[in-house]
Amino acid sequence: MTEKLLQYLWNYKVFKHFDFKDIEGNSVEIISFGKWNTDAGPDFLDAKIKTKGLVIAGNIELHIRTSDWIFHNHSQDPNYQNIILHVVYQNNTEIDDFVRKNVPTLELKDHIDENMLWKYEKLINGTQFIPCENIFDPHKIPVNFHETNVLKKLDEKSLELEKSLELYKNDFEAVLFHSLAYTFGLKVNAPTFRLIAESIEYRVINRIRQNKSQLEALFFGISGWLEDPKDGQMMVWKREFDFIRKKFNISDFKFHPKFLRLRPPNFPTIRLSQLADLYYRHQNLFSKIIMTDTVEKLHEIFAPVKASEYWDFHFNFGTLSKFQPKIISKDFIELVILNTVLPFKYTYHKYHHEEIADEILDFYKNMAAEKNSITLRWKKLGMNVKNALESQSLIYHYKNSCEEKNCLNCSIGFKLLKESSNV
Repeated sequence: MTEKLLQYLWNYKVFKHFDFKDIEGNSVEIISFGKWNTDAGPDFLDAKIKTKGLVIAGNIELHIRTSDWIFHNHSQDPNYQNIILHVVYQNNTEIDDFVRKNVPTLELKDHIDENMLWKYEKLINGTQFIPCENIFDPHKIPVNFHETNVLKKLDEKSLELEKSLELYKNDFEAVLFHSLAYTFGLKVNAPTFRLIAESIEYRVINRIRQNKSQLEALFFGISGWLEDPKDGQMMVWKREFDFIRKKFNISDFKFHPKFLRLRPPNFPTIRLSQLADLYYRHQNLFSKIIMTDTVEKLHEIFAPVKASEYWDFHFNFGTLSKFQPKIISKDFIELVILNTVLPFKYTYHKYHHEEIADEILDFYKNMAAEKNSITLRWKKLGMNVKNALESQSLIYHYKNSCEEKNCLNCSIGFKLLKESSNV
């Protein structure tokens, strides 16, 4: 038993029976269990009970043992002066404060199903892919489970974007540029690519975006790659970068993307060149992304993007390779749409377009499901992952609930814990 589990059981009223009596044998009727308080102070606020013929309103505090009240020094804390009921899993001592103030203590040990405690113990101590793997049933997925998860993820991402917008004085184009750079960096270089983008005033991008070579030179120069040119094209980029640096007072500070453990098509040289091409091709990229209303049209924005001709024969500077145009794959386009474009559209529209949540969810439903180790494991558990809404939901749920063993705040775990079947 943990205090968090005890709070969970109290909040959701998961008890074998409700004929509560305090430790002195007096009947205690719970008129209102109170509001679960996750901040400082008593565990449940604004509760109401009836005992000894009196109806009393106030707060309720929960502990594993009665003596925890003493160990936590609640008697000296003014936040705990309006306690009307002390709820414990096991009563092990008498509290003088409660005797003096006639505050009843309620022991819950005999009201809780031991099988459920055993089940919870198995969940949090398991080593499977998800804690409830042995009892997981796809039919236990709640209604609107996927929609709820994706909207939670969108809201979290939206809060991050709003913080960036506040920092950059509501410059949506600049924040979009930073976000796209982060996604183009993939897992290995995402933070570095964001730093590169944030080190450039967006007005500079707007001033030079009609010249693809200058955009590349700016990205490559800030990455520290042009200090020792290996061929003619590198010398051109170096001249361009030196000119831009002086004209726009670009900092001398360098960021160094990584190549280690990356497949050549994902080398930072290729991805930065493609990012430059994206901004060269679409002078009004922000407006296009915001106004586009179908997945197909979003694909049309990114599909023509490719690295410059130099990279047709290179993956890195100065080293020739077999001819291969470095276009953006369909999978990469969908990654950009899922991780940057849709959260950005949601954030931009959410305060003045009531239907935006449903419209964004439709985008997810019309995109292919992601294929990775997490979605594969869900499929092995019987989940039919049909589209990006479901794959994004399951990935989010795994990372935020299953991996953290946050079973008490999981809608699936809630159903499973309440059932009486064995693990």
